Amino acid sequence: MAEVLSNDDVDAKLSDEWNRDGDEIVRLYEFDDYLDGVAFAAKVGEVAEEEFHHPEITIRYKKVEVRLTSHEEGGITEKDLRLADLFDAES
Repeated sequence: MAEVLSNDDVDAKLSDEWNRDGDEIVRLYEFDDYLDGVAFAAKVGEVAEEEFHHPEITIRYKKVEVRLTSHEEGGITEKDLRLADLFDAES
């Protein structure tokens, strides 16, 4: 079981593209068209499955919102930050 990070740890380690929303980290990715966003969401899903840590993904026309938290632990953990970095590498 991963340890929930302190607010200071999250703020220090979270990349500038991601925002904090309570016990979640959130990023909105923008694309040139709908299918690019759908393809990205599929890549994110594959990475998440490999890591066995699954985000909430919302597709809106040319935008894809990704939300991460560690539900079992009750907050943001290193797993969430690692996955955020992996998702950014796919964008």
